[in-house]
Amino acid sequence: MPGTSWSRRMGLSVPIVNAPMGGVAGGRLAAAVSAAGGLGMIGMGSTGSVAALERELTQLDPAPTVFGIGMVGWVLEREPALLEAALAAHPALVSVGFTAEWAWVDRVHAVGAAAVTQVYDADHARRAVAAGVDVLVARGSEGGGHGATRLGTLAVLDAVLDAVTVPVLAGGGITTGRGLAAVLAAGAAGAWLGTCLSACPEALTPEPARAALLRARATDTVVTRVFDLGQRLPWPDHYPARVLANETTRHWAARETVLAGDGAARDEVAAAAATGDPRYAPVDAGEGVGALTRSLPAGEVIATLCDEADRLLGRWTEGTGAAADSGAGSGSD
Repeated sequence: MPGTSWSRRMGLSVPIVNAPMGGVAGGRLAAAVSAAGGLGMIGMGSTGSVAALERELTQLDPAPTVFGIGMVGWVLEREPALLEAALAAHPALVSVGFTAEWAWVDRVHAVGAAAVTQVYDADHARRAVAAGVDVLVARGSEGGGHGATRLGTLAVLDAVLDAVTVPVLAGGGITTGRGLAAVLAAGAAGAWLGTCLSACPEALTPEPARAALLRARATDTVVTRVFDLGQRLPWPDHYPARVLANETTRHWAARETVLAGDGAARDEVAAAAATGDPRYAPVDAGEGVGALTRSLPAGEVIATLCDEADRLLGRWTEGTGAAADSGAGSGSD
């Protein structure tokens, strides 16, 4: 596919970035995404550490020319050396999310990398750009894992594109070529993909969780804080997680306040999460999870998405007479 202005400037052959999912997006997945022409990201989630990052950096094989690293703001506050380790690896892109603190932006720029963050509405986007962030991810409530649930993907993408002039990637529920075509036609500079890559063999996803993802229907996800409360993770209240519904989420549905005040119950939830059994433990998944039916290599997933999007965008431009590079997929830059 022709790509976008932003993806071409980044040296990518496809306008795709893998979301830096903690516990899923390691070095092998990042290398596979970059090898397929996208921008591979290593993700350091709730349990991110310097040791974990260094381990995943050794898995960047073949070593991509362009790659990124994503981290969680409150984790960096707890372990500031993690940002130093990330910058020392010379990534092209550094993403820090779930924070209202922007001191990291100048430090990213100092090593020549682009600063990225997820935003959830127009005001959030303006604040990020005012702080110097180079690329925004308009993240919709359909997305898996942690995030605000204010707006759906196309709604937040529209709002953010109207609010800023920097490149805007779209994330949340994009698991098919139709979804990719939709966000590119709407003006996104690229797609920020998570769930559709989480079942790939290159991902760090444990086998029981991978199997659960492949079994799941689109209606099998739920937004919850249950596991964060149980494991005593300091995620802000306004960033719940979208996960596969299971026995634990059903048991505590609509009773999160009770759980928050019951230490013994929180211990039980933490123990359930530690089992790794998807019947009780968290498995992050977006609303597009129903499209996953097989564990396919990341390169094959990306090629299929791009082929379908290219076909649909080509049909659209032919029908409207629009030039392929001035309409669909031109990006917001």
